[in-house]
Amino acid sequence: MLYDPTERRIKSFVTRAGRLSTAQERALNDLGPQYMIEYTRAPLDTDAVFGRKAPVILEIGFGMGQTTAHIAKHMPEKDFIGVEVHTPGVGSLLKLIGEEALTNLRVIQHDAVEVLNNMIPAGTLAGVHVFFPDPWHKARHNKRRLIQPPFVKLLVDRLQPGGYLHLATDWEDYAVQMLEVLSAEEGLQNTAEGYAPQPAYRPLTKFENRGLKLGHGVWDLVFTKK
Repeated sequence: MLYDPTERRIKSFVTRAGRLSTAQERALNDLGPQYMIEYTRAPLDTDAVFGRKAPVILEIGFGMGQTTAHIAKHMPEKDFIGVEVHTPGVGSLLKLIGEEALTNLRVIQHDAVEVLNNMIPAGTLAGVHVFFPDPWHKARHNKRRLIQPPFVKLLVDRLQPGGYLHLATDWEDYAVQMLEVLSAEEGLQNTAEGYAPQPAYRPLTKFENRGLKLGHGVWDLVFTKK
């Protein structure tokens, strides 16, 4: 194991209170049993989960799930697992799964570090998405950021050779840190000279569009496993 979940460590999330809408609660009750994967300490058989053999993409911290659902809809040849702890976000994504009839998408409601450690076998992921993780923008909180060398090493271990890691942030100093951490990881290779152009599969969110209109930047990083 590369990462001991019993040790004091950064987590992949910050627990946030939130009220469920009626539609989100209905989606949890009606669609949860079919599309949610229960957290366990046993390796996940994705072929059995999806009923087929296909490349698997893991998304960490999908928020309300709009981007996740969009990508899964436009990449039906791939299977997606979204990991999120925020219950309204889980309900929101389940609702989108139902509306779009997305058979290639499943949800795990748990800490992503423990999911990676205990459920995802080494060398099995075709890709990992981490879009707009909490920037912990105050300098004294920077150490709480998710993208740190030990976590990136864990992601690399779970990727197949040639698999990719796609990060995105709208905080420039976090983008700088991400680029430094990924560039220092021997198992990764940058697909660009520095930051990558926004891949066509990642849609702009309403929040991101609003920020861009205000002159805020967005930085994408796409690295592949050697």
